[in-house]
Order: sequence, then C-alpha cells, then structure tokens
Amino acid sequence: MTDPQAFAAEWEAAWNSHDLDRILAHYHPDIVFRSRKAAVLTGDGEVRGTAALRDYWGKALAAQPDLRFRVVDVFEGWRMLVLSYENHRGVMAAEALWFDADGMVVQAAGCQQGAVQIG
Repeated sequence: MTDPQAFAAEWEAAWNSHDLDRILAHYHPDIVFRSRKAAVLTGDGEVRGTAALRDYWGKALAAQPDLRFRVVDVFEGWRMLVLSYENHRGVMAAEALWFDADGMVVQAAGCQQGAVQIG
C-alpha cells in the first residue's frame, strides 16, 4: 500500500476536484462500497463495481456542486485506512478503505455524524 498520508492527500484532492476518473482511479473494478447515503440515492446501501459507483457518485456530486472534503485524521491498519474528514457543511465523516496487494481499494464503507442529507 502507498504511504497513508500521501494516499489521504490524493484522496482529498481527487474528491475536491470533482473529477470522477481521478476519484475512481483508487478503486478496484470490483469494488464493494457501503454507505447509508448510497441507500438514499440508489435504494441499496451497497454499491458494487466502478460503473455503479461512478453512477452513484456522479449523482451525489451533481446534487452537491459545492462539495469539499478536508481530511482530519488518518488511521492505518493492515491493508486498510480509516480517513476521518469534514465536509463543506462542517459534518464529520469517516471512510474505511480496504486495499488489495496492489494498493487498489477493494472495499470501502462511509459513515457520517447525524442524519443523512443529500443535496
């Protein structure tokens, strides 16, 4: 896996760019992503594969054109990271990311404080 701080900085920059190709470059084609927010937009809290993730995140970014993230903390585990971050509304969130041997994210799960809000 790449350096945790370097990954976190690139993850933040990719999200803040709103460039889906740049965001998805970190994720394995067979990614499994879990989130309560996904359930709100897609009807299911689990999104499988980069094509489905592109569709979900594309809708989420379109609904929040001012979306910005600021990584607050980086926690490192074995082939995994947890990034805690603050969004443009001051809401704290965390994302757990599991990596394969090649450094690609194969599973991810997002959590946030409080009620889920889209848009």
